[in-house]
Amino acid sequence: MEMEMEMGKKLSSAAKTLTPSPIQELSHLAQRCNAINLAEGFPDFPAPSHLKNAAVSAILSDFNQYRHVQGICENLARIMKEMHGLDVDPLTDIAICCGQSEAFVAAMFALIDPGDEVILFDPSYETYGGCITMAGGIPVYVDLDPPHWTLDPYKLMKSFTVKTKAIVLNSPHNPTGKVFTKDELEIIAGACLTKDCLAITDEVWVYEYITFDDKKHVTLASLPGMQKRTIITSSLSKTFGVTGWRVGWAIASASIASAIRNIHIKITDSAPAPFQVAAVTALKSPPEYFELLRRDYKFKRDFITQMLAGIGFRIQFKPQGSVFVFAALPESCILSDVEFIKEMIQEAGVVAVPGCGFFHTIQPSDNSPPADLSYQKRYIRFAFCKSDATLAAAAQKIGDLLDARGRLKLL
Repeated sequence: MEMEMEMGKKLSSAAKTLTPSPIQELSHLAQRCNAINLAEGFPDFPAPSHLKNAAVSAILSDFNQYRHVQGICENLARIMKEMHGLDVDPLTDIAICCGQSEAFVAAMFALIDPGDEVILFDPSYETYGGCITMAGGIPVYVDLDPPHWTLDPYKLMKSFTVKTKAIVLNSPHNPTGKVFTKDELEIIAGACLTKDCLAITDEVWVYEYITFDDKKHVTLASLPGMQKRTIITSSLSKTFGVTGWRVGWAIASASIASAIRNIHIKITDSAPAPFQVAAVTALKSPPEYFELLRRDYKFKRDFITQMLAGIGFRIQFKPQGSVFVFAALPESCILSDVEFIKEMIQEAGVVAVPGCGFFHTIQPSDNSPPADLSYQKRYIRFAFCKSDATLAAAAQKIGDLLDARGRLKLL
């Protein structure tokens, strides 16, 4: 034990900040209870057959060594032009990486020097802050205002300092499902231009294609003056249900894309070759594939939001995109988000994610009046990118815990 403690002291300062979250403890509990997983945001239904066949064909054709498949870049450039009107040079402006995660962290290492500050919108996917810290940067969180998670321009501008290097934007947003409005995007773009900073966007999941109720995904790079300032990170994973394939990319100006590509090569050398080949097939999927995907996810969104509202959750904000519902516990519930999830795992056999893991905003250290941050322990994130059978089984298990009023006993 003493030797282990001594070894622990040799860890880097960045590594020491990356501690296990309460979510990991709940994941272990869920596994022991064989709980239905509405926590993790990946599909539990089969990937499209034509993609699996393309991957098998690539393996049998011996595309099994280090490889760069230029066809991915050619198709991404075409898609960016068709969807967003952006001219992207497929030879210089795209770096293929091992998933969006590597693209994002490589972007951080390419751009961030020790002490640089990076602005994020809170609640925020926790990986972002960890990547910034590993690169030597300092995450600066700007809280979105619940329950509709609106952006306050004053809060954003107040967060800038002389050390601000970049802003991270994820829209549609994990965990809330918010699609940032055109006005909000213009505020963010204006701040980047005024303060001379960059933007790194996470446009993964089915975010580029899955929006609801006539909401449209607009990439920040399409706003005036922003293409050269924006690094778009995305992947094949969620749109095509292949999270284990690890094929992602960064789209940026040539100098930044080159730096990201060089870092990627030093870390992993190559994304999986046969899955890169299959990615070309995926990127050529017809519009009907994406429209069917949108309809399916809208049905799943409506099913889960109606179910949760019916048993007592407060659905104050219906997700406009992505595959998550960020549901509020009723005011009468005395349990915190973590306590509620523990009870739901043990009593109902269903697991979701306590919202506190996505919040990072703390009380101001200056003389400002204290903010009410109690809401940070009142939200639960449910993933609905699951089969209809899984969602129905979860509803049945939760339904077994309803009281005479039809409300969940835990609430």
